[in-house]
Amino acid sequence: MTDGHSLATVETYALVALGGFAGANARYAVDGALPALPATLAVNAVGSALLGFLLYEAAHLGVFSGPMRTAVGTGFLSSLTTYSTFAVQTLQATPLYAAGNVTANYALGIAGVLLGRHVALALARRADA
Repeated sequence: MTDGHSLATVETYALVALGGFAGANARYAVDGALPALPATLAVNAVGSALLGFLLYEAAHLGVFSGPMRTAVGTGFLSSLTTYSTFAVQTLQATPLYAAGNVTANYALGIAGVLLGRHVALALARRADA
């Protein structure tokens, strides 16, 4: 089936929906296990690391198919992570907690992408050896 085929489009939507369902449930589980601010920080940091890995894996390994990357990136990770909750929680926090929350979310998000990159590049070097 080619990418332009209507069944391929339906398959992509189904994969994104399935990934979104899994990501939303994973986020719900984390929200139930941790207090609000740490839960949001955790899902955003983990999601950033996974997205960093996914993007660098595509460029350097290419093990995952395009539909798999779409299901994981657009479906699972977009439902797992949350900028809107992060923004609301930051606005509702005291100024000191708000500053710490912003700093932690962005610092861990960037560190997560770099970690994901490091893992993908290490796996690529191992595959080339």
